[in-house]
Amino acid sequence: MPFSKLMGVEIVAATKEYVTGTLLVCPDLCTSGGIIHGGAIMTFADALGAIGAYLTLPEGAKGTTTVESKTNFLRAATEGFIVTAETTPINVGRRLSIWQTTITREDGKLVALVTQTQMVL
Repeated sequence: MPFSKLMGVEIVAATKEYVTGTLLVCPDLCTSGGIIHGGAIMTFADALGAIGAYLTLPEGAKGTTTVESKTNFLRAATEGFIVTAETTPINVGRRLSIWQTTITREDGKLVALVTQTQMVL
């Protein structure tokens, strides 16, 4: 996905049951205070959820799209941190799949919890 690549998202593993990736918190992804922007966190999670949804598409489906996303922001990640996202399916149905992503800092502290719904196209 071009936008995720532009942000610096690195996919570590991707299966139907689990998607994980990393992201370096660089200045371009931060607020003026040197803290990762909420939009960067949401984009990171959305990319991994979309990959998971794509991998679980039924035969003949054209693609997937996000139809809902909710983010709980729990703590900051500052410039220079590497954050890791781990995405797992909560439910995979014929028309919708729901994915949950945890984003953590290098010290293991939870930065955000994201739940999103993907629709089969």
